[in-house]
Amino acid sequence: MSEKRRDNKGRILHDGERQEKDGSYTYRYTDCYQKRHKISSWRLTDSDVTPPGKKFKKSLREQEREIQVLIAKGIYNDGTNVRELVDRYISTKTGVTHNTKAGYKTVQNMLEKENFGNLRIDKVKFSDAKLFLIGLQKAGRSYSSIHSVRGVLRPAFQMALEDGMIPYNPFNFELAKVLINDSVQREALSPKQERDFLKFVKDDPHFSKYYEGIYILFKTGLRISEFCGLTRSDIDFKEHTLNINHQLQRTREGEYIIVPTKTNAGTRLLPIKKDVEECFRTILKKRVAPQREPMIGGHIGFLYLDKNNMPMISLHWEKYFQHICQKYNRIYKVQMPKVTPHVCRHTYCTNMAKTGISAKTLQYLMGHSDIQITLNVYTHIGFDHAKEELNKMPNIEKELQSTTRRNGRKVANL
Repeated sequence: MSEKRRDNKGRILHDGERQEKDGSYTYRYTDCYQKRHKISSWRLTDSDVTPPGKKFKKSLREQEREIQVLIAKGIYNDGTNVRELVDRYISTKTGVTHNTKAGYKTVQNMLEKENFGNLRIDKVKFSDAKLFLIGLQKAGRSYSSIHSVRGVLRPAFQMALEDGMIPYNPFNFELAKVLINDSVQREALSPKQERDFLKFVKDDPHFSKYYEGIYILFKTGLRISEFCGLTRSDIDFKEHTLNINHQLQRTREGEYIIVPTKTNAGTRLLPIKKDVEECFRTILKKRVAPQREPMIGGHIGFLYLDKNNMPMISLHWEKYFQHICQKYNRIYKVQMPKVTPHVCRHTYCTNMAKTGISAKTLQYLMGHSDIQITLNVYTHIGFDHAKEELNKMPNIEKELQSTTRRNGRKVANL
């Protein structure tokens, strides 16, 4: 019978345990996937004292107990940290847009700098995940930015859970219950605000050259990248339609690209009214053709070009709207709220909803894949509209009573 192995204190070592020459203890084991691993500690049991100058760590036996529990649950741990997990998750995402790739890169860069990125994923608790996000907000990051970060971390940890690497997903919680939602909701302009804004642009000697484009945004609800991607061939003056089947964007590297519409529902044929059609005619009439037309992704004849004779992108229009609002508010006491190209889209949707148009038709016009977005996000029905609708009630009731009497006479005559 072989003699039991012992440490330098005479204690019997379990299978897989070993005391190294420097006095530390190691334990080798095989996980449920038949992979070999090794853990170590300066202490064999909880009662041992960490040698002077050495880093405190859980005892070897305590680590062994945790490992056995994980193995019994079919969970294995290969020492992967948060940063490595996110890299692995991103490597599984193919066919994503350049904007999504840029978002991934932002999260990767953040985890490179944050201590949280070096935590082993099996050690991350719910409180760790929450405190990490709270720390980001305290450091000045917006709620929407943190929402995007959590949008990468949660599915990454879910992948680790499904792979059997962790017992639970520490990011599986409601963000709004942890952080203060400081994001500003985009509100639609009132009819008066819209009129005042458009009149100001039209009458301004500098910004009037953008009037037709801004008018179109208010009256069609186009996404700004859809509008920037429009070319002469997308406008059919005979059929009075607008063909929306792509978007124009520019990457962080400065490359102009044509991408599909945001969703399949975003590809649509829009009917255009006479006032919008006249704006397109004016834009084409004012447009100065460059010596060489820029071609992006096979598309040519973009409506607006910048000083370098390249198509204007959303950033241009965001700045124009910003400067228009600043100038307006310097002149008038009644301040104009923040207006952006996307506020134009909200305003259009809200105005169309007030006309009584069917929800499905409005969903089509907006290019939404989910009707809930149309109803819950893009329509801002407030007190004034509610009051207007209620004022119509007496007339509706009179009409119903009149109809009932007429139907009653018909029945009596029968």
